Amino acid sequence: MTPVVAIVGGGLTGLALAHRLQADGIRFQLFEARDRLGGRILTERCHGDWFDLGPSWFWPGQPRMAAFVERFGLRVFPQFSDGAQLFETAQGDVIRDHGFASMQGSLRVHGGMRALVGALADELPDGSVLTGNPVQSVSGAAELRFLDGTCLSFDRIVMAVPPRVAAELHYIPQLPSATMAALQSIPTWMAGHAKLTAVYEAPFWREEDLSGDASSQRGPLVEIHDASSEGRGALFGFLGVPAEARAGQRDAVISASLAQLARLFGPRAGTPEAVFYTDWAEEAGTSVTADRAPLTHHPAYGRPAALQPTLSDRLYFASTELAPEMGGFLEGALAAAEDAADWVLRSLAV
Repeated sequence: MTPVVAIVGGGLTGLALAHRLQADGIRFQLFEARDRLGGRILTERCHGDWFDLGPSWFWPGQPRMAAFVERFGLRVFPQFSDGAQLFETAQGDVIRDHGFASMQGSLRVHGGMRALVGALADELPDGSVLTGNPVQSVSGAAELRFLDGTCLSFDRIVMAVPPRVAAELHYIPQLPSATMAALQSIPTWMAGHAKLTAVYEAPFWREEDLSGDASSQRGPLVEIHDASSEGRGALFGFLGVPAEARAGQRDAVISASLAQLARLFGPRAGTPEAVFYTDWAEEAGTSVTADRAPLTHHPAYGRPAALQPTLSDRLYFASTELAPEMGGFLEGALAAAEDAADWVLRSLAV
């Protein structure tokens, strides 16, 4: 019988891995703890338009993303960056033409990044993807035990979740201390962040030659960008408030953020049609306690020596944080899927 591979995690890495294994004729089963696919990709809908609460961009020169966009016929458009940038001082003064459009040149996907998730999932065989039943333990004999008590055996298991999330599971026997330490030491990209998007009937700030880009020393939003779809206007910002301070303060955070948008872009910015807010530090499938400390720089991601597998292993760890290149980005998630697929194929051939 064709070997069966278990993929734990239905984010971009897990879905792209499933897509590759299907193309190579390898049977698989993908398990996602959440009741949705996408992992850190989360797109909300408003009046027929889509707005990303997770990653929003990819860039020219990222060949894997470009190839999937072309394969699935997805429409892309450039991040809007024309016009002046704003800077808010700690005292609340707003300075025009201060800074630069940091996301200029990046690309967005019509329908949000969920369009890529949906396109990948739609090509997978019926019944090959299961959601809503978290893995409880992982056996070195390539067995998975689930929260509902089910136990299933496979030839290989790929943990397509962030390393720190993988370290939270129970392993039988316990993983070597060096392996566990390596998993726990790798910060999950963007896991400590929260993101707010305010949706408007139109991008009215462009009437005043504003790009929608702003930075602030006052907050609560420290970095703001135009998130408009091809229909409605939208502004989104990253929270600068530490995860511990904003925990349980959703309403207060939203109110303070809208007040800030009104200070920067005028009264209309304070009364959006809709507001979406996601605190990734509170997402159990994304973040652990150690991820609540904000990152001050982009980590030098890659696969540490303690996580280098052999072909006789039956367990493999894969995520954008372990990618051979572009770690932390969507392109890195796809590179990690390629890496995992190559290992599966080589190990099954031994």
